[in-house]
Order: sequence, then C-alpha cells, then structure tokens
Amino acid sequence: MQVQLKVNGKPASLDVEPNTLLVTAIRENLRLTGTHVGCDTAQCGACTVLVNGKAVKSCNTLVVQHPGAEITTIEGIAAADGAMHPMQAAFKDCHGLQCGFCTPGMVMSAIDLCRQHPNASETQIREQLDGNICRCTGYQNIVKAVQQGQAAMAKA
Repeated sequence: MQVQLKVNGKPASLDVEPNTLLVTAIRENLRLTGTHVGCDTAQCGACTVLVNGKAVKSCNTLVVQHPGAEITTIEGIAAADGAMHPMQAAFKDCHGLQCGFCTPGMVMSAIDLCRQHPNASETQIREQLDGNICRCTGYQNIVKAVQQGQAAMAKA
C-alpha cells in the first residue's frame, strides 16, 4: 500500500503493509533511528513524534492512518544550519538526560507541550511528561530543561 507523507519537511512515499506501525515506517523504511522503541505498548513514550504538530506515540498507530500527514522526528527539529532546537539545547544545558534512550521522545513531547501551553507551570510540565518514562534522571533536570526550553521557544 502506498502512503504519502511529509517527513521532516521532505516528501516521502512509502510502500507498506496495511499493518505497519508508524514507528516501523520511520525506523525501517525511512532509516530515521532517533525515534526509539521501548515498550511497544504506548507506555514509555520513547517513540513520540509529532504528527501534524501534535505529540503521538508512534508505536501504537499505523502509518496508513496518517496519509498526507506532516511527521516530525527528532532528526527534523534542528535548524537548517544544524543548530539545535531550543529544547534540545535546554536538555543539554540542564543535563536533562543520562542514558539518552528516552530523550528523543521526551523532547518531542516537551515541544508539543510548549506550543500548546507557552507558559506551562511545573505541574503542567510534569503532567504532560507523565507518559514519557525516564529510568535514569529522577525528572528534576528534565523539568528544568523543559522550563528553559519553553523560555527559549517563546523568544524565538
């Protein structure tokens, strides 16, 4: 089955089986491996991408459910000149990561949160990130990173 998408700003035509998960299409068909697979049950959030600007766990949605959609992966958020997205820079600056496995999904969820709620409180940040599991950090630096990224995104 042919599916037309726009992935990280570029047109993509995929020939997939009707039961192909979005995460599989991203990782295997498009070779964009920054989107991680952690649980296969939409519990951990490591596979989070933006679909038409909204955070979606790509391990529990079929690619054929999104014909013509704009998909943004962690590889697609950097500036054209290669500069990190403000949220990526904030995660680096605040050490909002340790092993890094959850980081791509966490960053994508944080970007969606900040677009929807530019002045999100700490409580709102923690609630939004509830669907993204980090087993290393204890979340303190992640919350600080989201707050810093939120401020930087507001200025951009």
